[in-house]
Amino acid sequence: MGARLISVKDGVAQSQLEVKEHHLNAGGVCQGGAIFTLADVALAAVSNSGMQLTFAIDSSIFYHRSAMLGDILTAEAVAVSRHPKVPYCEVRVKNQDGVLIASFQATCYSKRVALEGVDGLE
Repeated sequence: MGARLISVKDGVAQSQLEVKEHHLNAGGVCQGGAIFTLADVALAAVSNSGMQLTFAIDSSIFYHRSAMLGDILTAEAVAVSRHPKVPYCEVRVKNQDGVLIASFQATCYSKRVALEGVDGLE
């Protein structure tokens, strides 16, 4: 898909994607699914950064603007509520000019399973 994790710090994670030809839909703009996946990559990193296996159990996205061919999209996920079992996170996806492309929210579920050997997580 081309999304890559670029940073994971205390309660914040970022992922990035360059919009390429294969990301475009029939209207010539970036597919919503590509933007959703980019946000989900950042969500996965921030929600699992406590080294507890965590999954999204509910998520939604709102598309503010279209992303275009060549745009560099950055998703920044923030752990808003670090509840031990049901954390809540928000993700903002912006283009290279800082224009808000999408807002993504997710409620997660943390299992009592420790993550081991996962590169990039603190």
